[in-house]
Amino acid sequence: MSAQEKSTSDNTKQKFTLSGIITDVKNNETLIGVNVYIPLLKTGVATNEYGFYSITIPNGSYEIQISYVGFQTLEQTITLEKNSKLNFKLSNLEEQQLQEVVVTDSRKATNIRKAEMSVNKLSISTIKKMPVVLGEVDVIKSLLLLPGVTNAGEGASGFNVRGGGADQNLILLDEATIFNSSHVFGFFSVFNPDAIKDLKLYKGGIPARYGGRASSVLDIYQKDGSSNGFHANGGIGLITSRLLVEGPIVKDKGSFLIGGRGSYAHLFLKLSEEQKNNSAYFYDLNAKFSYKLNPNNNLYLSSYFGRDVFSLAKSFTNTYGNATLNLRWNHLFSDKLFSNLSLIYSDYYYGLDLNFIGFKWDSGIKNYNIKYDFKNYITDNFKLNFGLNAIYYDFNPGTIKPATDDSGFNFRQLEKKKAFEPAIYIDAEQELSSKIDLTYGLRYSLFYRLGQSNVDIYENNNPVLFNQDLQIYEKAKPIGTKFYDSNEVIASYNYLEPRAAIAYQINDNQSVKMSYNRMVQYLQLISNTSSPTPLDIWTPSDNFIKPQIADQVAVGFFKNFKDNMYSLEIETYYKKVKNRLDYIDGANLIANEAIEQIVLNGQLRSYGLELMLRKNEGKLNGWISYTLSKSEQQTPGRTPDELGINNGNWYNSVFDKLHNVAVTSAYNLNKKWSFGANFIFQTGQPVTYPTGQYQYLDINVPSYGLRNENRLSAFHHLDISATLTPHKNNNRNWKTEWVFSIYNLYNRRNAASINFRQNADSGANEAVRTSIFGIVPAVSYNFKF
Repeated sequence: MSAQEKSTSDNTKQKFTLSGIITDVKNNETLIGVNVYIPLLKTGVATNEYGFYSITIPNGSYEIQISYVGFQTLEQTITLEKNSKLNFKLSNLEEQQLQEVVVTDSRKATNIRKAEMSVNKLSISTIKKMPVVLGEVDVIKSLLLLPGVTNAGEGASGFNVRGGGADQNLILLDEATIFNSSHVFGFFSVFNPDAIKDLKLYKGGIPARYGGRASSVLDIYQKDGSSNGFHANGGIGLITSRLLVEGPIVKDKGSFLIGGRGSYAHLFLKLSEEQKNNSAYFYDLNAKFSYKLNPNNNLYLSSYFGRDVFSLAKSFTNTYGNATLNLRWNHLFSDKLFSNLSLIYSDYYYGLDLNFIGFKWDSGIKNYNIKYDFKNYITDNFKLNFGLNAIYYDFNPGTIKPATDDSGFNFRQLEKKKAFEPAIYIDAEQELSSKIDLTYGLRYSLFYRLGQSNVDIYENNNPVLFNQDLQIYEKAKPIGTKFYDSNEVIASYNYLEPRAAIAYQINDNQSVKMSYNRMVQYLQLISNTSSPTPLDIWTPSDNFIKPQIADQVAVGFFKNFKDNMYSLEIETYYKKVKNRLDYIDGANLIANEAIEQIVLNGQLRSYGLELMLRKNEGKLNGWISYTLSKSEQQTPGRTPDELGINNGNWYNSVFDKLHNVAVTSAYNLNKKWSFGANFIFQTGQPVTYPTGQYQYLDINVPSYGLRNENRLSAFHHLDISATLTPHKNNNRNWKTEWVFSIYNLYNRRNAASINFRQNADSGANEAVRTSIFGIVPAVSYNFKF
């Protein structure tokens, strides 16, 4: 080989790093998950949560493709001869252009190549086209159209993922924990759609940077705000109105975003003489400030505050809501090493003012979180994520205060609880070959239940006794107490949480994937209802209440066809959760300072098959999803002499839905009119009906059979919407639209519950169905400028 040939050969093997930030050209908003693809090398990378990308490739000239849903694909030729920083700005497609959106193959192929599975991403533009109850766009309700996601029915808060409880979902807003995601007891979600930039739901294959919940992670990021110019958008509906403004603090360097939303249905109650003293409303505020110190350093301050107020004749007032604050620092150590440091505060408050009996009740949970995350783009085939975080919890189970000076109640503070949860993690993304992509990681979490507290001591360390004569469980009486001083460790736990996923690419259009993850949940929601309520209390694991440990495996097949116009996802999963709390019969949870006396540690298992067929392009697009699943709970006796719950047999959990069908579609007729439709069908929720009755002091008392062996009737409804975008002068910035929707088009009276009672006149037993919504038409006016 000649010297010249050797020099040329060495030169072609030399690699350099291309990195930068990708933003929206209109407002400089960073874009999450943008695909940077180099066709010649058949390699690419996606931007992280802060719009940063980095890829290391051989020197030379390449065509590079930048693609993102809802934005024009950018193609550019680059020559890479040294480490280079190159920022890109993408242009948002106008609404009329969305009729025939064609996104490059590189973006669509991502779902085939990457090991990521059991993950659903929804764009805000897609969510806003979905018809919803009372015309209010709702992030949580949109999740119910995805495979493997259900809830407890209309007006129920939270959501259930793959047969898990609503309390097993980690919900993050700009990295801060949201403990209650609902307004008005489940009718609306706390997320203002105008303030949301990106959301992603992890149902399995969960990366090691997440922890603390046993079922899923919903990760939501707020917009940063425009640093180019001032903008505003909002809407006026039948129940709520909203307004969001954003603009530069320093042009191209700093920005602000402030959004507000409030309901006013309670004002209509004032028009009724019977209801004029009643009230029910909510409001929330979103704020974010961003500042670019220099090319390598960015600061963000984001916050959320929301409250619900429900009042009856001024004698009963219920107030609850979330508050969060997050200060973040993004730092770029090099073109390959990105970091994010966050200081996070989260507070969930619940208050009850009972003037008619003379006392006030306050409770809640606060946490203080510091986390430091790193991403190292080592090569184009190997990336490393690692970091640490530490959370300090402050639980207030309840504070009782006299409402007036002459109240018969004395001040009482239920014993507060403290806990500390540190963790470290490392996660790798590795492309083993052109066909095999792998992610694997490990999380090491610890948990300390801390004093200052008095802890009850029980004989044989057993707070729940089994009465052999009556064949029932009973509370044990403490034989003493032990005092733990401030921050003294009462109980401690530590677990390794492995995560792994692999994808094998059969060809350019199809692949098979497999994943495994272990999740440990140290917080428990004390609730025996089918969906969370504001009165439910969070409590830490301790000597008696053990952490929930979830192991999940999933296998999937993924295929794109018809030139990527359609995509098909098929997944099957099996999940088992140890130490799932179960309640003894007759358990009283309210103001209970000894929860350990009424709960037993059981187990939960769920398994199922999920299918999702999606149409990605054209005037008509949307998807069909179907889930066939089973969710069961078991709490066997602790000794051979004990019955356990439900005789120790597996029984349907309240989250069990055998069939779950969802269809959503959007049709763009022309520049002025677009239409949407949703259909949902779910198997009825498991319930326990009376099997007989007996008389006691001339009162009929029902007797119940095995748990959850009955079901409510099937839940289903069809919703439609039409959006009118009036033609406007292109030189005007003011843009408007009218959204007309009908929820539950055929007026299905879905059962929220069925109660049994004795008819006051005839004395006969009767079943009474409670339903919340029939057909609900709505109209909203939206604007932006």
